[in-house]
Amino acid sequence: MVNIIGAGLAGLSAAIALAKENIQSSLISVQASERAQSVMAEGGTNGALNTMGEGDTVEDHFNDTFKAGVFIGDRKAIEGFTRTAPDILRELIDLGVPFNIKGETVQQRSFGGQKKKRTAYARSSTGKVLMSALIDEARRYEAQGLIHRFSHHEFTDVLISEGVCRGAAVKDLYTGLEMIFEGPVIMACGGFNGMFPEVTTGTVGNSGSAAARLFSRGVKFSNLEMIQYHPTTMKIPGKCCLVSEAARGEGGRLFVMRGGERWYFMEEKYPELGNLMPRDVVARESYFVTHDESCEDQVWLDMHHLSAGTWKVKLPDLREEVKHYLGIDPAKDPIPVSPGIHYFMGGIDVDIGHRTNIAGLLAAGECCSQYHGANRLGGNSTMGAMYGGRIAAGTAAALLKSKEDTGFENGAARDIFKNPEKEDTAENDQSGKRGAPKADYGFILRLRDIMLPALGIVREEETMKDALSKVRALLNEEGLNESERERGIFACAVLESALFRKESRGAHYRSDYPETSDEYKGNTTAEFDGSIRIGFYKTNESYI
Repeated sequence: MVNIIGAGLAGLSAAIALAKENIQSSLISVQASERAQSVMAEGGTNGALNTMGEGDTVEDHFNDTFKAGVFIGDRKAIEGFTRTAPDILRELIDLGVPFNIKGETVQQRSFGGQKKKRTAYARSSTGKVLMSALIDEARRYEAQGLIHRFSHHEFTDVLISEGVCRGAAVKDLYTGLEMIFEGPVIMACGGFNGMFPEVTTGTVGNSGSAAARLFSRGVKFSNLEMIQYHPTTMKIPGKCCLVSEAARGEGGRLFVMRGGERWYFMEEKYPELGNLMPRDVVARESYFVTHDESCEDQVWLDMHHLSAGTWKVKLPDLREEVKHYLGIDPAKDPIPVSPGIHYFMGGIDVDIGHRTNIAGLLAAGECCSQYHGANRLGGNSTMGAMYGGRIAAGTAAALLKSKEDTGFENGAARDIFKNPEKEDTAENDQSGKRGAPKADYGFILRLRDIMLPALGIVREEETMKDALSKVRALLNEEGLNESERERGIFACAVLESALFRKESRGAHYRSDYPETSDEYKGNTTAEFDGSIRIGFYKTNESYI
Protein backbone atom coordinates (compact mmCIF):
# COMPACT_ATOMS: atom_id res chain seq x y z
CA MET A 1 0.00 0.00 0.00
CA VAL A 2 1.26 3.46 -0.95
CA ASN A 3 -0.21 6.47 0.82
CA ILE A 4 -0.69 9.60 -1.27
CA ILE A 5 -1.33 12.91 0.49
CA GLY A 6 -3.21 15.14 -1.93
CA ALA A 7 -5.69 14.35 -4.70
CA GLY A 8 -4.88 16.93 -7.37
CA LEU A 9 -3.07 16.24 -10.64
CA ALA A 10 0.07 14.90 -8.96
CA GLY A 11 -1.80 12.69 -6.49
CA LEU A 12 -4.24 11.31 -9.05
CA SER A 13 -1.43 10.62 -11.53
CA ALA A 14 0.51 8.74 -8.87
CA ALA A 15 -2.52 6.67 -7.84
CA ILE A 16 -3.37 5.77 -11.45
CA ALA A 17 0.25 4.84 -12.23
CA LEU A 18 0.37 2.56 -9.18
CA ALA A 19 -2.96 0.97 -10.09
CA LYS A 20 -1.61 0.12 -13.53
CA GLU A 21 1.12 -1.83 -11.71
CA ASN A 22 -1.57 -3.57 -9.63
CA ILE A 23 -0.42 -1.73 -6.50
CA GLN A 24 -3.01 -0.35 -4.10
CA SER A 25 -2.91 3.20 -2.85
CA SER A 26 -4.74 5.34 -0.33
CA LEU A 27 -5.62 8.73 -1.82
CA ILE A 28 -5.88 11.06 1.17
CA SER A 29 -7.05 14.67 0.91
CA VAL A 30 -8.89 17.35 2.86
CA GLN A 31 -11.12 18.09 -0.12
CA ALA A 32 -12.43 15.88 -2.89
CA SER A 33 -10.42 16.00 -6.11
CA GLU A 34 -13.06 18.23 -7.69
CA ARG A 35 -11.97 21.01 -5.31
CA ALA A 36 -8.20 20.53 -5.54
CA GLN A 37 -5.89 23.40 -6.41
CA SER A 38 -5.29 21.78 -9.83
CA VAL A 39 -8.87 22.60 -10.89
CA MET A 40 -7.89 26.29 -10.85
CA ALA A 41 -5.25 25.97 -13.59
CA GLU A 42 -6.43 28.00 -16.54
CA GLY A 43 -4.20 28.60 -19.53
CA GLY A 44 -2.98 25.16 -20.63
CA THR A 45 -0.42 22.39 -20.32
CA ASN A 46 2.85 22.07 -22.21
CA GLY A 47 4.16 19.38 -24.54
CA ALA A 48 6.06 19.61 -27.82
CA LEU A 49 3.42 18.08 -30.10
CA ASN A 50 4.32 20.57 -32.86
CA THR A 51 0.72 20.76 -34.03
CA MET A 52 1.12 24.38 -35.11
CA GLY A 53 3.78 23.70 -37.75
CA GLU A 54 6.51 25.73 -36.05
CA GLY A 55 9.04 22.91 -35.81
CA ASP A 56 8.71 22.60 -32.04
CA THR A 57 10.81 19.86 -30.42
CA VAL A 58 11.34 18.39 -26.97
CA GLU A 59 14.80 19.98 -27.08
CA ASP A 60 13.17 23.39 -27.54
CA HIS A 61 10.88 22.70 -24.56
CA PHE A 62 13.87 21.67 -22.46
CA ASN A 63 15.86 24.76 -23.42
CA ASP A 64 12.98 27.13 -22.66
CA THR A 65 12.32 25.45 -19.29
CA PHE A 66 15.96 25.32 -18.22
CA LYS A 67 16.61 28.90 -19.34
CA ALA A 68 13.49 30.30 -17.66
CA GLY A 69 14.57 28.60 -14.42
CA VAL A 70 17.91 30.42 -14.81
CA PHE A 71 19.82 27.14 -15.04
CA ILE A 72 19.24 25.74 -11.55
CA GLY A 73 16.51 23.21 -12.30
CA ASP A 74 17.55 19.56 -12.29
CA ARG A 75 18.79 19.06 -15.86
CA LYS A 76 18.20 15.30 -15.99
CA ALA A 77 14.75 15.62 -14.44
CA ILE A 78 13.78 18.35 -16.92
CA GLU A 79 15.02 16.21 -19.80
CA GLY A 80 12.74 13.37 -18.68
CA PHE A 81 9.82 15.73 -18.14
CA THR A 82 10.04 17.46 -21.52
CA ARG A 83 10.72 14.20 -23.40
CA THR A 84 7.65 12.50 -21.89
CA ALA A 85 5.24 15.46 -22.08
CA PRO A 86 4.04 14.80 -25.66
CA ASP A 87 3.17 11.20 -24.78
CA ILE A 88 1.22 12.37 -21.73
CA LEU A 89 -0.71 14.81 -23.92
CA ARG A 90 -1.57 12.00 -26.34
CA GLU A 91 -2.76 9.83 -23.45
CA LEU A 92 -4.93 12.69 -22.20
CA ILE A 93 -6.43 13.06 -25.66
CA ASP A 94 -7.20 9.33 -25.67
CA LEU A 95 -8.90 9.77 -22.28
CA GLY A 96 -11.18 12.30 -23.90
CA VAL A 97 -9.77 15.60 -22.61
CA PRO A 98 -11.59 18.21 -24.73
CA PHE A 99 -8.65 20.33 -25.79
CA ASN A 100 -9.41 23.05 -28.31
CA ILE A 101 -9.11 21.49 -31.75
CA LYS A 102 -9.32 22.65 -35.33
CA GLY A 103 -10.40 19.87 -37.62
CA GLU A 104 -8.61 16.95 -35.98
CA THR A 105 -5.60 18.95 -34.79
CA VAL A 106 -5.06 19.93 -31.16
CA GLN A 107 -4.46 23.65 -31.00
CA GLN A 108 -1.52 25.00 -29.00
CA ARG A 109 -1.06 28.61 -27.96
CA SER A 110 1.85 30.85 -27.07
CA PHE A 111 2.82 31.15 -23.42
CA GLY A 112 5.40 33.28 -21.67
CA GLY A 113 9.08 32.43 -22.08
CA GLN A 114 8.44 30.00 -24.95
CA LYS A 115 9.34 30.70 -28.56
CA LYS A 116 7.03 28.04 -29.96
CA LYS A 117 3.30 27.40 -29.55
CA ARG A 118 3.29 24.31 -27.30
CA THR A 119 0.56 24.95 -24.72
CA ALA A 120 -2.47 22.71 -25.31
CA TYR A 121 -5.59 24.24 -23.80
CA ALA A 122 -9.31 23.95 -23.23
CA ARG A 123 -10.42 27.58 -23.50
CA SER A 124 -9.07 29.00 -20.20
CA SER A 125 -10.35 26.17 -18.00
CA THR A 126 -7.69 23.57 -18.69
CA GLY A 127 -7.30 22.46 -15.08
CA LYS A 128 -10.97 21.52 -14.84
CA VAL A 129 -10.92 19.26 -17.88
CA LEU A 130 -7.61 17.63 -16.94
CA MET A 131 -8.92 16.86 -13.47
CA SER A 132 -12.24 15.54 -14.81
CA ALA A 133 -10.41 13.09 -17.06
CA LEU A 134 -8.08 11.83 -14.33
CA ILE A 135 -10.92 11.59 -11.79
CA ASP A 136 -12.89 9.39 -14.19
CA GLU A 137 -9.82 7.25 -14.87
CA ALA A 138 -9.15 6.87 -11.14
CA ARG A 139 -12.73 5.75 -10.55
CA ARG A 140 -12.19 2.75 -12.81
CA TYR A 141 -9.42 1.62 -10.52
CA GLU A 142 -11.45 2.45 -7.43
CA ALA A 143 -14.04 0.01 -8.68
CA GLN A 144 -11.30 -2.62 -8.92
CA GLY A 145 -10.18 -1.99 -5.34
CA LEU A 146 -6.81 -0.53 -6.32
CA ILE A 147 -7.44 3.07 -5.28
CA HIS A 148 -9.01 3.83 -1.91
CA ARG A 149 -10.26 7.39 -1.47
CA PHE A 150 -10.14 9.25 1.81
CA SER A 151 -11.62 12.67 1.14
CA HIS A 152 -12.14 14.89 4.18
CA HIS A 153 -9.07 13.36 5.80
CA GLU A 154 -6.21 15.57 6.91
CA PHE A 155 -2.53 14.69 7.04
CA THR A 156 -1.28 15.40 10.55
CA ASP A 157 2.15 13.80 10.72
CA VAL A 158 4.75 11.67 9.04
CA LEU A 159 5.94 8.62 10.95
CA ILE A 160 9.73 8.40 10.87
CA SER A 161 11.66 5.67 12.63
CA GLU A 162 15.39 5.00 12.28
CA GLY A 163 15.57 7.41 9.34
CA VAL A 164 12.77 5.69 7.41
CA CYS A 165 9.26 6.96 6.77
CA ARG A 166 6.95 4.17 7.97
CA GLY A 167 3.68 5.87 7.16
CA ALA A 168 1.45 8.85 7.85
CA ALA A 169 -0.93 9.90 10.60
CA VAL A 170 -4.27 11.11 9.29
CA LYS A 171 -7.35 12.62 10.90
CA ASP A 172 -10.92 12.06 9.71
CA LEU A 173 -12.38 15.58 9.68
CA TYR A 174 -15.94 14.24 9.98
CA THR A 175 -15.48 11.93 12.97
CA GLY A 176 -12.27 13.26 14.52
CA LEU A 177 -10.79 9.75 14.39
CA GLU A 178 -7.00 9.63 14.03
CA MET A 179 -5.49 6.75 12.11
CA ILE A 180 -2.10 5.49 11.00
CA PHE A 181 -1.60 4.58 7.34
CA GLU A 182 1.47 2.37 7.07
CA GLY A 183 3.71 2.19 4.01
CA PRO A 184 5.59 4.60 1.76
CA VAL A 185 4.19 8.13 1.55
CA ILE A 186 3.99 10.39 -1.50
CA MET A 187 3.37 14.01 -0.57
CA ALA A 188 1.32 15.74 -3.28
CA CYS A 189 -0.11 18.47 -1.07
CA GLY A 190 0.55 21.54 -3.22
CA GLY A 191 2.24 24.82 -2.38
CA PHE A 192 2.05 26.78 0.86
CA ASN A 193 -0.53 29.36 -0.26
CA GLY A 194 -1.99 29.45 3.25
CA MET A 195 1.11 31.24 4.47
CA PHE A 196 -0.01 34.23 2.37
CA PRO A 197 -3.81 34.48 2.66
CA GLU A 198 -5.60 37.15 0.61
CA VAL A 199 -2.53 37.88 -1.58
CA THR A 200 -2.27 34.61 -3.49
CA THR A 201 -4.12 33.23 -6.49
CA GLY A 202 -4.11 29.72 -5.02
CA THR A 203 -6.43 28.10 -2.54
CA VAL A 204 -5.55 28.62 1.10
CA GLY A 205 -6.83 25.08 1.54
CA ASN A 206 -3.19 24.35 0.73
CA SER A 207 -2.45 25.80 4.13
CA GLY A 208 1.27 25.21 4.45
CA SER A 209 0.76 23.22 7.63
CA ALA A 210 2.00 20.01 5.97
CA ALA A 211 5.17 21.73 4.79
CA ALA A 212 5.80 23.20 8.23
CA ARG A 213 5.22 19.83 9.91
CA LEU A 214 7.54 18.01 7.51
CA PHE A 215 10.24 20.63 7.98
CA SER A 216 10.00 20.22 11.74
CA ARG A 217 10.53 16.47 11.25
CA GLY A 218 13.83 16.92 9.45
CA VAL A 219 12.67 16.77 5.83
CA LYS A 220 15.00 18.78 3.60
CA PHE A 221 13.60 21.66 1.53
CA SER A 222 15.27 23.66 -1.22
CA ASN A 223 14.95 27.02 -2.99
CA LEU A 224 12.32 28.29 -0.57
CA GLU A 225 13.14 31.85 -1.62
CA MET A 226 11.80 31.20 -5.13
CA ILE A 227 8.22 32.50 -4.92
CA GLN A 228 6.56 33.32 -8.22
CA TYR A 229 4.48 36.44 -8.64
CA HIS A 230 2.06 36.17 -11.54
CA PRO A 231 2.10 39.54 -13.31
CA THR A 232 -1.64 39.69 -14.05
CA THR A 233 -4.10 39.22 -11.22
CA MET A 234 -7.28 41.04 -10.26
CA LYS A 235 -7.64 42.25 -6.69
CA ILE A 236 -10.96 41.09 -5.28
CA PRO A 237 -12.06 40.89 -1.64
CA GLY A 238 -9.93 38.35 0.21
CA LYS A 239 -8.05 37.07 -2.84
CA CYS A 240 -5.95 37.69 -5.92
CA CYS A 241 -7.93 36.35 -8.86
CA LEU A 242 -5.78 35.07 -11.71
CA VAL A 243 -6.04 36.64 -15.16
CA SER A 244 -4.66 33.76 -17.19
CA GLU A 245 -1.47 34.12 -19.19
CA ALA A 246 -3.66 32.91 -22.03
CA ALA A 247 -4.88 36.49 -22.31
CA ARG A 248 -1.40 37.64 -23.29
CA GLY A 249 -0.81 34.44 -25.26
CA GLU A 250 -3.73 35.41 -27.47
CA GLY A 251 -2.47 38.98 -27.90
CA GLY A 252 -3.27 40.92 -24.71
CA ARG A 253 -0.97 43.93 -24.14
CA LEU A 254 0.25 45.49 -20.90
CA PHE A 255 0.54 49.24 -20.58
CA VAL A 256 0.96 51.98 -18.03
CA MET A 257 0.00 55.64 -18.37
CA ARG A 258 3.01 57.91 -18.81
CA GLY A 259 2.66 61.58 -19.58
CA GLY A 260 -1.01 61.09 -20.32
CA GLU A 261 -0.33 58.41 -22.95
CA ARG A 262 -0.32 54.63 -22.97
CA TRP A 263 3.15 53.13 -22.72
CA TYR A 264 3.28 49.49 -23.81
CA PHE A 265 6.42 48.99 -21.79
CA MET A 266 7.00 45.26 -22.34
CA GLU A 267 6.92 45.65 -26.11
CA GLU A 268 9.41 48.49 -25.99
CA LYS A 269 11.79 46.84 -23.53
CA TYR A 270 11.63 43.28 -24.92
CA PRO A 271 10.81 43.49 -28.65
CA GLU A 272 11.28 39.74 -29.32
CA LEU A 273 8.77 38.30 -26.82
CA GLY A 274 7.18 41.47 -25.45
CA ASN A 275 4.29 40.65 -23.13
CA LEU A 276 5.25 36.97 -23.26
CA MET A 277 8.54 37.24 -21.45
CA PRO A 278 8.88 34.82 -18.48
CA ARG A 279 6.70 35.70 -15.51
CA ASP A 280 9.51 36.89 -13.26
CA VAL A 281 10.55 39.43 -15.89
CA VAL A 282 7.01 40.72 -16.52
CA ALA A 283 6.22 40.99 -12.80
CA ARG A 284 9.49 42.80 -12.12
CA GLU A 285 8.98 45.26 -15.00
CA SER A 286 5.45 45.94 -13.77
CA TYR A 287 6.94 46.75 -10.37
CA PHE A 288 9.54 49.07 -11.85
CA VAL A 289 7.17 51.08 -14.05
CA THR A 290 4.64 51.57 -11.26
CA HIS A 291 7.45 52.87 -9.03
CA ASP A 292 8.73 55.22 -11.73
CA GLU A 293 7.82 58.83 -10.94
CA SER A 294 7.03 59.47 -14.60
CA CYS A 295 4.36 56.77 -14.66
CA GLU A 296 1.04 56.24 -12.95
CA ASP A 297 0.93 53.45 -10.38
CA GLN A 298 -1.46 51.11 -12.20
CA VAL A 299 -0.71 48.54 -14.94
CA TRP A 300 -3.50 47.80 -17.40
CA LEU A 301 -4.15 44.80 -19.64
CA ASP A 302 -5.55 45.78 -23.02
CA MET A 303 -7.50 43.08 -24.85
CA HIS A 304 -10.06 45.16 -26.75
CA HIS A 305 -8.42 44.34 -30.11
CA LEU A 306 -8.85 40.56 -29.79
CA SER A 307 -11.24 39.14 -32.35
CA ALA A 308 -14.78 38.07 -31.56
CA GLY A 309 -13.74 34.55 -32.50
CA THR A 310 -10.91 34.55 -29.97
CA TRP A 311 -13.26 35.61 -27.20
CA LYS A 312 -15.89 33.07 -28.21
CA VAL A 313 -13.67 30.04 -28.78
CA LYS A 314 -10.54 30.58 -26.69
CA LEU A 315 -11.31 32.95 -23.78
CA PRO A 316 -15.07 32.98 -23.08
CA ASP A 317 -14.72 31.92 -19.43
CA LEU A 318 -12.03 34.52 -18.78
CA ARG A 319 -14.26 37.25 -20.19
CA GLU A 320 -17.16 36.22 -17.97
CA GLU A 321 -14.91 36.08 -14.91
CA VAL A 322 -13.63 39.62 -15.47
CA LYS A 323 -17.14 40.93 -16.06
CA HIS A 324 -18.36 39.19 -12.90
CA TYR A 325 -15.64 40.44 -10.55
CA LEU A 326 -14.76 43.84 -12.01
CA GLY A 327 -17.87 44.84 -13.91
CA ILE A 328 -15.67 45.50 -16.94
CA ASP A 329 -16.01 43.88 -20.36
CA PRO A 330 -12.37 43.16 -21.34
CA ALA A 331 -13.42 42.92 -24.98
CA LYS A 332 -14.13 46.65 -24.80
CA ASP A 333 -12.06 48.22 -22.04
CA PRO A 334 -8.65 47.58 -20.40
CA ILE A 335 -8.62 45.98 -16.96
CA PRO A 336 -6.41 46.87 -13.98
CA VAL A 337 -3.93 44.12 -13.10
CA SER A 338 -1.15 43.71 -10.58
CA PRO A 339 1.29 40.95 -9.56
CA GLY A 340 0.14 38.39 -7.00
CA ILE A 341 1.75 35.34 -5.39
CA HIS A 342 0.99 32.42 -7.68
CA TYR A 343 3.42 29.50 -7.37
CA PHE A 344 6.20 28.15 -5.17
CA MET A 345 9.14 26.84 -7.19
CA GLY A 346 10.84 25.83 -3.94
CA GLY A 347 9.64 23.05 -1.69
CA ILE A 348 10.58 19.58 -0.55
CA ASP A 349 13.97 18.74 -2.00
CA VAL A 350 13.75 15.65 -4.22
CA ASP A 351 16.07 13.73 -6.52
CA ILE A 352 15.30 12.54 -10.04
CA GLY A 353 13.17 9.71 -8.62
CA HIS A 354 11.27 12.16 -6.40
CA ARG A 355 12.84 10.72 -3.25
CA THR A 356 13.38 13.02 -0.29
CA ASN A 357 16.21 12.78 2.23
CA ILE A 358 13.98 10.41 4.25
CA ALA A 359 13.76 6.86 2.88
CA GLY A 360 10.17 5.89 2.08
CA LEU A 361 9.03 9.52 1.76
CA LEU A 362 8.52 10.97 -1.72
CA ALA A 363 7.01 14.17 -3.08
CA ALA A 364 5.50 15.36 -6.37
CA GLY A 365 3.78 18.44 -7.74
CA GLU A 366 4.06 21.96 -6.39
CA CYS A 367 5.03 20.83 -2.90
CA CYS A 368 8.46 19.75 -4.15
CA SER A 369 11.40 21.55 -5.73
CA GLN A 370 12.40 19.95 -9.00
CA TYR A 371 11.73 21.13 -12.57
CA HIS A 372 11.19 24.87 -12.37
CA GLY A 373 14.41 26.23 -10.87
CA ALA A 374 14.19 29.95 -10.19
CA ASN A 375 11.08 30.58 -12.30
CA ARG A 376 8.29 28.41 -13.68
CA LEU A 377 7.00 28.64 -17.22
CA GLY A 378 3.24 28.86 -17.58
CA GLY A 379 1.84 25.50 -18.65
CA ASN A 380 4.66 23.56 -16.99
CA SER A 381 2.96 23.21 -13.61
CA THR A 382 0.15 20.92 -14.74
CA MET A 383 2.43 18.79 -16.88
CA GLY A 384 5.11 18.73 -14.17
CA ALA A 385 2.54 17.54 -11.64
CA MET A 386 1.27 14.73 -13.87
CA TYR A 387 4.76 13.60 -14.87
CA GLY A 388 6.13 13.94 -11.35
CA GLY A 389 3.26 11.90 -9.91
CA ARG A 390 4.12 9.07 -12.29
CA ILE A 391 7.81 9.17 -11.43
CA ALA A 392 7.12 9.17 -7.68
CA ALA A 393 4.74 6.24 -8.15
CA GLY A 394 7.39 4.30 -10.03
CA THR A 395 9.90 4.88 -7.26
CA ALA A 396 7.39 3.85 -4.59
CA ALA A 397 6.51 0.72 -6.55
CA ALA A 398 10.18 -0.25 -6.80
CA LEU A 399 10.55 0.32 -3.06
CA LEU A 400 7.68 -2.02 -2.29
CA LYS A 401 9.04 -4.70 -4.58
CA SER A 402 12.59 -4.51 -3.26
CA LYS A 403 14.01 -6.87 -0.67
CA GLU A 404 16.00 -4.15 1.04
CA ASP A 405 15.51 -3.33 4.72
CA THR A 406 12.94 -0.63 4.06
CA GLY A 407 10.35 -1.64 6.63
CA PHE A 408 7.86 -2.52 3.88
CA GLU A 409 8.24 -6.27 3.50
CA ASN A 410 6.69 -7.47 0.23
CA GLY A 411 4.65 -4.29 0.12
CA ALA A 412 2.61 -5.21 3.18
CA ALA A 413 0.88 -2.41 5.04
CA ARG A 414 -1.81 -2.31 7.65
CA ASP A 415 -5.13 -1.78 5.90
CA ILE A 416 -6.44 0.96 8.15
CA PHE A 417 -9.36 1.64 5.84
CA LYS A 418 -10.66 -1.82 6.72
CA ASN A 419 -10.19 -1.24 10.44
CA PRO A 420 -11.45 2.26 11.26
CA GLU A 421 -12.06 1.25 14.85
CA LYS A 422 -8.28 1.15 15.44
CA GLU A 423 -8.05 4.60 16.90
CA ASP A 424 -4.53 5.84 17.52
CA THR A 425 -3.16 5.51 21.05
CA ALA A 426 -0.32 7.08 22.95
CA GLU A 427 1.63 3.82 22.58
CA ASN A 428 1.37 4.06 18.78
CA ASP A 429 2.14 7.76 18.68
CA GLN A 430 5.79 7.92 17.67
CA SER A 431 5.92 11.70 17.78
CA GLY A 432 3.62 12.49 20.68
CA LYS A 433 2.51 15.60 18.78
CA ARG A 434 -0.20 14.67 16.29
CA GLY A 435 -3.52 16.38 16.20
CA ALA A 436 -2.06 19.69 17.36
CA PRO A 437 -4.41 22.70 17.31
CA LYS A 438 -4.50 24.62 14.05
CA ALA A 439 -2.81 27.97 13.75
CA ASP A 440 -5.08 30.86 14.67
CA TYR A 441 -6.01 32.97 11.62
CA GLY A 442 -4.91 36.10 13.44
CA PHE A 443 -1.47 34.56 13.92
CA ILE A 444 -1.31 33.64 10.23
CA LEU A 445 -2.13 37.21 9.23
CA ARG A 446 0.53 38.58 11.57
CA LEU A 447 3.08 36.22 10.07
CA ARG A 448 2.03 37.12 6.54
CA ASP A 449 2.29 40.84 7.24
CA ILE A 450 5.85 40.36 8.45
CA MET A 451 6.95 38.16 5.54
CA LEU A 452 5.25 39.88 2.62
CA PRO A 453 7.23 43.17 2.58
CA ALA A 454 10.48 41.21 2.78
CA LEU A 455 9.64 38.60 0.13
CA GLY A 456 8.18 40.80 -2.56
CA ILE A 457 9.19 41.16 -6.19
CA VAL A 458 12.18 43.30 -5.17
CA ARG A 459 14.10 42.39 -2.00
CA GLU A 460 17.02 43.71 0.01
CA GLU A 461 18.98 42.57 3.03
CA GLU A 462 17.87 45.09 5.63
CA THR A 463 14.17 44.41 5.07
CA MET A 464 14.66 40.64 5.14
CA LYS A 465 16.76 40.79 8.31
CA ASP A 466 14.14 42.96 9.95
CA ALA A 467 11.41 40.46 9.02
CA LEU A 468 13.51 37.58 10.36
CA SER A 469 13.98 39.40 13.64
CA LYS A 470 10.24 40.01 13.91
CA VAL A 471 9.36 36.36 13.23
CA ARG A 472 11.85 35.24 15.87
CA ALA A 473 10.28 37.66 18.33
CA LEU A 474 6.88 36.26 17.42
CA LEU A 475 8.16 32.77 18.20
CA ASN A 476 9.20 33.93 21.67
CA GLU A 477 5.66 34.98 22.57
CA GLU A 478 3.83 32.87 25.12
CA GLY A 479 0.78 30.85 24.24
CA LEU A 480 1.73 29.68 20.75
CA ASN A 481 0.49 26.23 19.88
CA GLU A 482 2.62 23.72 18.01
CA SER A 483 1.21 24.47 14.58
CA GLU A 484 1.93 28.19 15.02
CA ARG A 485 5.45 27.49 16.23
CA GLU A 486 6.14 25.21 13.25
CA ARG A 487 4.82 27.82 10.83
CA GLY A 488 7.05 30.44 12.40
CA ILE A 489 10.11 28.21 12.12
CA PHE A 490 9.27 27.45 8.50
CA ALA A 491 8.88 31.18 7.81
CA CYS A 492 12.35 31.73 9.27
CA ALA A 493 13.72 29.09 6.89
CA VAL A 494 12.20 30.91 3.90
CA LEU A 495 13.72 34.22 5.00
CA GLU A 496 17.10 32.69 5.79
CA SER A 497 17.16 31.03 2.36
CA ALA A 498 16.48 34.40 0.72
CA LEU A 499 19.21 36.06 2.77
CA PHE A 500 21.69 33.33 1.87
CA ARG A 501 21.26 33.80 -1.91
CA LYS A 502 23.24 37.00 -2.45
CA GLU A 503 22.37 37.43 -6.10
CA SER A 504 19.39 38.02 -8.36
CA ARG A 505 18.08 34.96 -10.16
CA GLY A 506 14.59 34.43 -11.54
CA ALA A 507 11.90 35.20 -8.98
CA HIS A 508 14.55 36.18 -6.41
CA TYR A 509 15.55 39.74 -7.26
CA ARG A 510 17.70 41.66 -4.80
CA SER A 511 18.25 45.37 -5.28
CA ASP A 512 21.48 45.09 -3.25
CA TYR A 513 22.76 42.20 -5.42
CA PRO A 514 21.15 42.90 -8.81
CA GLU A 515 23.42 40.63 -10.86
CA THR A 516 23.24 36.87 -11.37
CA SER A 517 26.32 35.12 -9.97
CA ASP A 518 27.81 31.75 -10.97
CA GLU A 519 28.69 31.31 -7.30
CA TYR A 520 24.97 30.74 -6.62
CA LYS A 521 24.22 28.64 -9.70
CA GLY A 522 22.61 25.93 -7.64
CA ASN A 523 20.09 25.23 -4.94
CA THR A 524 19.77 26.55 -1.43
CA THR A 525 18.70 23.95 1.12
CA ALA A 526 17.04 24.26 4.50
CA GLU A 527 16.87 21.63 7.25
CA PHE A 528 15.77 21.65 10.87
CA ASP A 529 17.31 19.59 13.65
CA GLY A 530 16.47 21.83 16.57
CA SER A 531 17.87 24.80 14.68
CA ILE A 532 17.65 25.86 11.05
CA ARG A 533 20.59 24.90 8.85
CA ILE A 534 20.93 26.56 5.44
CA GLY A 535 23.09 24.82 2.85
CA PHE A 536 23.77 24.84 -0.86
CA TYR A 537 24.52 22.40 -3.64
CA LYS A 538 25.35 23.00 -7.27
CA THR A 539 22.85 22.12 -9.97
CA ASN A 540 22.61 18.36 -10.53
CA GLU A 541 24.77 17.56 -7.52
CA SER A 542 22.84 15.13 -5.34
CA TYR A 543 22.87 14.74 -1.60
CA ILE A 544 21.28 11.28 -1.70
